[in-house]
Amino acid sequence: MSLVISIANQKGGVGKTTTAINLASSLADMGKKILLIDLDYQANATTCMGINRGSFEKSVFDCFTREAQFSDVLLKTKSEQIDVLPAKTLVEGIEEKIILDSNRDFILHSMLQGEKEKYDYVLIDCPPSLGYITTNALMASDGVIIPVQCEFLAMDGLTQLLNTVRLIQTKKKVNRETLTIYGVLMTMLDVRVTSGYQVVNEIKTYFNEKVFQTIIPRNITCSNATFYGVPVTVFSPKSKSSIGYKKLAKEVIARNE
Repeated sequence: MSLVISIANQKGGVGKTTTAINLASSLADMGKKILLIDLDYQANATTCMGINRGSFEKSVFDCFTREAQFSDVLLKTKSEQIDVLPAKTLVEGIEEKIILDSNRDFILHSMLQGEKEKYDYVLIDCPPSLGYITTNALMASDGVIIPVQCEFLAMDGLTQLLNTVRLIQTKKKVNRETLTIYGVLMTMLDVRVTSGYQVVNEIKTYFNEKVFQTIIPRNITCSNATFYGVPVTVFSPKSKSSIGYKKLAKEVIARNE
């Protein structure tokens, strides 16, 4: 059975895209078939999967405006286990177009029907906002992973996200569907700074068992991997970040099973 997971936090720079691509890569290495959906307007997940943004015409946002179908947009990657619904950076007015659609909250949900079962996991990289694009992602998802940076004010803005999640949970109940907080992922931990561990303790106190045991450390190899357009698990398999994401993949599978 396929599992659809959004990776969301309206706060930017917390590691959403890094988590999406490296979790996808790690799950693929474990034999899982993955669909990665890039909903971030910067299209970084697309680029980091080795896809040239000038090599395709239609993006996932064309599906939102009914100008393309799932099959028109789907791209293969260097990994046989990972397919991508890519994003493009030129998406002016996308939210304004979506709001005119009477089915605006369920566009992605409808798009994935009949397609998601071809995959073990569908991972959705959400934009740093709580607009209609993120709402669509959450409506289409079974769960949400919330990356939280191990820095001061890490909890800032999470209340708004959690309120959005509760609202989506209520809407999904109508269709006898659920949305769970699949896990909270602590990212960018600087092991040299004690305040980072204070944030970890704060998050664990608030979210309890929802927090993944895996903590992703701050590591320069992630930035270097992005420059070369590959996941860090491919760029530097033995780096601390790579090892962290492989551990995360095992936790994700364990929670699913």
